[in-house]
Amino acid sequence: MINDYDLTYNDFNPTVFYVSKCKMTNNGVLHDHDYAELAYILSGKGKYIVDDMEYDVEAGDLVICNPGVKHTHLVINKDEPTIEFIAGFNDFHFINMATNSIELKDGTCVLHTTAELKQKLMIHCYDMIAEKESCNMSKYFMIKAHLMQMLLLVMREIYRDDNFEQSQCSFESYNKNYAVKQIINYLNENYNEKISLEQIAHNMYLSPVYISKIFKEETGESPINYLIKIRLEKARDILLKSNDNSIKSIANQVGYDDVYHFSKLFKKYYGISPLYYRKRELDKRASNQ
Repeated sequence: MINDYDLTYNDFNPTVFYVSKCKMTNNGVLHDHDYAELAYILSGKGKYIVDDMEYDVEAGDLVICNPGVKHTHLVINKDEPTIEFIAGFNDFHFINMATNSIELKDGTCVLHTTAELKQKLMIHCYDMIAEKESCNMSKYFMIKAHLMQMLLLVMREIYRDDNFEQSQCSFESYNKNYAVKQIINYLNENYNEKISLEQIAHNMYLSPVYISKIFKEETGESPINYLIKIRLEKARDILLKSNDNSIKSIANQVGYDDVYHFSKLFKKYYGISPLYYRKRELDKRASNQ
């Protein structure tokens, strides 16, 4: 039988006060709260003062600020500011810990996450920010669901076997695979819009060079060539479905303003112009009827 209370003393139902993504451009002011606050470092490096102790932090570190504990952040490089995710919440009680608190075994306030956990927490952080900025129905509960998963992942990390080690190789494969899947989904959903590598990189919080590298490693081609294939396949489908659309109209529908450029790409990939491709395929259909 599964023990429903192996991590908490009661039903796990925290109240979420806020989530936000912040850029550390100035030193913070020492303060405390009557609830728990987590700061997850998304990128960059910085410093945190928690309960009179100074900690160096970097991407993947989770800073735990329990109720009544004074804390603040310090900027170490204004040219490359630290970006962090922050969440404030209460109404939870983990086993062997104070109410509304998360306590690390080493007595510190910073959890240096494993490679795999780092990626999982980052995904939950960005999903919460996306929900917060959306107009979706019941977004509070979606944010709460993500935060609950985030907290449970942290608790599993705290209580896991000390001899257990995550495989860096496995993480790299997982990380690349996830990022490339996200890019492919984005290209499939937005192929008819203006898309640039810089825009994809900005949306993914990654560099264009890194995106090009991992995309080619996973798919064998560049993101732009992959996008061209998607667009031309969509254009071919439209050509086969109807004789009513002009070549210019089809080019526009798949994201090309320049009909000449579109026709040139189409001929390069299929060996025939879009106009003659449609004529050939329609003639084939007519002869088979």
